[in-house]
Amino acid sequence: MDTIFIDADRRIGGPYTLAAALLGHLVPEELGRRPELVAAHDIEIRTAAPELRDLVPLRRRSLADDLPREQRVLVPGARRSLRIANGLAEFVRDSLSGTGPLTVRVANLGEADHTDAELVAVLRRRVDPGLLTIEEGPSRQSAGPLPGDFDRYRDEGFHHAMAESGLEVLRGLAFEDDPERWQRLLQRVAASLEAIGREDEARELYDRVRRLSTDPKHRATAAYATAMILVRHHDAALRDPEQALAWINEAVTITSLLPDPRERAFHLGFDLNGKALVELRRGRRDVAMELVGQAIELAETHLPREHPIHRLVLHANRAQLLAMAGLREAALADYTRAIEADPGYPDYYLDRGNLLHELGRDEEALADYEAVMRISPPFPEAYYNRSEVRYAAGDLEGAHADLDHTLELDPEFAPAYVNRCGLHVAAGDYPSARRDVERGLALAPGDSYLLCVLGQVELAEERYPEARMAFDQALELDPELVAAWAGRAELAFERGDHEAALADLTQGLKLVETAELLYNRSLVYRAVGLEAQEREDLLRAAELAPEDEDVQRALHRAPQGKPLSRPPDGGPLT
Repeated sequence: MDTIFIDADRRIGGPYTLAAALLGHLVPEELGRRPELVAAHDIEIRTAAPELRDLVPLRRRSLADDLPREQRVLVPGARRSLRIANGLAEFVRDSLSGTGPLTVRVANLGEADHTDAELVAVLRRRVDPGLLTIEEGPSRQSAGPLPGDFDRYRDEGFHHAMAESGLEVLRGLAFEDDPERWQRLLQRVAASLEAIGREDEARELYDRVRRLSTDPKHRATAAYATAMILVRHHDAALRDPEQALAWINEAVTITSLLPDPRERAFHLGFDLNGKALVELRRGRRDVAMELVGQAIELAETHLPREHPIHRLVLHANRAQLLAMAGLREAALADYTRAIEADPGYPDYYLDRGNLLHELGRDEEALADYEAVMRISPPFPEAYYNRSEVRYAAGDLEGAHADLDHTLELDPEFAPAYVNRCGLHVAAGDYPSARRDVERGLALAPGDSYLLCVLGQVELAEERYPEARMAFDQALELDPELVAAWAGRAELAFERGDHEAALADLTQGLKLVETAELLYNRSLVYRAVGLEAQEREDLLRAAELAPEDEDVQRALHRAPQGKPLSRPPDGGPLT
C-alpha cells in the first residue's frame, strides 16, 4: 500500500490544496496508463489543480471558456463544488481500482479550505476504505496571508475562499488607495457572501459602497445586488419584494442614463432582468415578461457581437416566464436558443428536460437529462429528474436506482428522500421508508409530503395515533395534499369511522377526481350500505380508468340498481 503525506492548510494553495496534491500523485501515472480516465474528468482536475492544465486538455468546453472575463456573467453557484468533489472522488476511486490502495496522511485538515473539507467528506463516503484511507494528523493555524487569486475564485465559484481572503484584503485596503480595485473586490466578496448564505454581511458591504462611492456603475451594481438579496434571501421571512423594487428602480434609473449605448444596453438590460424577478415575486408575471423582453431587445440591438452569455441568460429567463404562463412551445424555443448558444452549459438542459416531461415528450426529456450527465461533473438534479421520467414510464427499478445515485451524490437532497420513501411504501418496505422519512424530515422538517408518507408508514405498522398526527400535520401544512386526505380516510376506515372516511375522501375528490379515490369511496359506501352511491362512484371510476381491473371486478359485484344521479349511459348528471 502506497502512502503519501499532504499538508491541507489553505494558506499554502487556497481552494483544493489537498486535492491538487492528491491529483499530482495520481494524474501523471493515469495519463500513461488510462488517458481516457483523465479525459473523462477534465473539468474536475483542471478546476482543482490548475498546475495540471498543461497536461489535461479541456475536452468538455463551455462558451465562457473562450470569452473575456468581463463577458462571463454566469458565476458558478455554491453547489458546484459538490459536483467537482463527486467527480474527483470517482476519478480517485477508478484510479485506485487499477493501481492499488493508497493511504493519505493529512496535516492541518482543520485549516483546509471549504472545498477540501467537502472533498474529504465525499471521498470517505464514496471511495471504499480498502482503496483509500485518509489519516488525519495534527492541525494548527499557520501564520501568513491567505492566497488571493480572486479571478480564479470568481471563475470557479470558490465563494468561501473569496469571502475569507477578500475580507482579509479589504481590512488592509482603503477606498482612497485604489477606488476601482476596492469597489470591484468588495462587490465580488459581497456576491460570494450572498452565495453562501451570509446576506447580512453582504448588505453591509453594499452599504459601504454607497457611503464612499459616487461611481454610477458601481452604485447601480450595489443597488441591483441589494434588491436581489431582498428577493432571494435564504430566510424567506427576510424577503421584501416591495423594498427590493425601490432598490432595483435605483439601479435602472442610473444605468438608463449611461451615455455609451453599448455599455447602457448591457448594464440596463442586466438591471431590467433583475427587476423582472422582483416583479415576479410581487405577483406581476406579465410585467416581468415585458421587462425581460426589453432587455432582450436592448441586447440584440446594441450587443449583436458581444455578451453572448448575457443574451442566452435572458432567453432562458424568458423561457421560465413563458412556461409559467402556459406558453410551453414558446418556452421550449427560448430554452433551445439558450442551449444552442452554449451547448456546454448544463443547467438549461435540466429546465428544458423538465418542460419536455410536462409535455409528455419523455424521450426528449431523457436526452436532455443525459446530456447533463455527459457534459457536467456529477449533477444530482439530472439523476433525480431522470428518476421521475422513469417512474412515470413504470420503470420503478430504474427510478429507484437514480434516486439512490442522487442521494449518493448529495445526501442532503431532500426531494429524493420524498420520492424514494414513496417507492419503499409502494413496495411494502416500511422500515426503509421510515429511514428515508426520518432523514428527509431532518433536512426539511415542514415537508408535507414526507409527513404524509410518515403517516402511511405509521398506518401500515398499526400505530394509529401517530398516523393520525402525521396526516393532520401534513394537511395543516398543505390542505390540498390529496394523498394525505386519502391516507387519513384509510386510517378512519380501518378504525371503523366511516363518516370520517367519507368526509376525507370527498374532500380529496373536490381537489382532484381520480379513479383510485372514487374506488376507495365506493368501498366505504358499500360498508355503510349505500349501494346507489357505491355504484355511481364505480361507474365514474370506470370512465376515468377503463382498464382498472379492481374497478371492473367491483362493478360486477355491485348491485345493478339505478345510480343515484348518473344515467346508465354515462350521460350528463341529472
